[in-house]
Order: sequence, then C-alpha cells, then structure tokens
Amino acid sequence: MAKGTEKMGSAGRMGARYGVVVRKLTRDIEKIEKAKYECPTCHHVSVRRKATGIWECRHCDAKFAAMAYAPTVKSITSKELAVKEKGTGKGGVENDL
Repeated sequence: MAKGTEKMGSAGRMGARYGVVVRKLTRDIEKIEKAKYECPTCHHVSVRRKATGIWECRHCDAKFAAMAYAPTVKSITSKELAVKEKGTGKGGVENDL
C-alpha cells in the first residue's frame, strides 16, 4: 500500500498531481482549518468551522463570524488607522503623492 499521506497529510489524496507547491499550500491551509480552537464565550477548546467564515462552539452552541480559515478577527492597529485617516482626503481620493 502506498504511503501517500505520510508527508502530505490531507493533501496526500491528490497523489502526484498538481505540483508540490499546491499540495503543500493545501496541506497547510487544511491543517489550520480543521483544528479545534478556543471558544470566546465559554473558553472551551471546541470551536469548529461550519462554513466559510462561520464558526460554532460544540460546547455552548455559540455561533460567530470570523476569518475563513481560522476563527480570529483581524484587529486594526492605531498606525494602520492613522494611515487610513490620512490617506482619505477631499473627494475620497488618496493623497499619497
């Protein structure tokens, strides 16, 4: 029996097709996507992905929206906020010149 998933993990189902870079990217994304995460409500490690951007805690049935592959919400830093505010001038056109 072939050892198709020894190095490739879940991307081993692709066999020798699609190239090593695509298979490694798929493996890394699926590893992040399929992991269990801590619930922000009850703090149990039981959050699983239901659909793209929809996450559900299997312990307290809390549902929330987050990023597609990991249940984290990207927070904006004060530096990024200052750049956004500075960048939008009159008419909504950025003044980067």
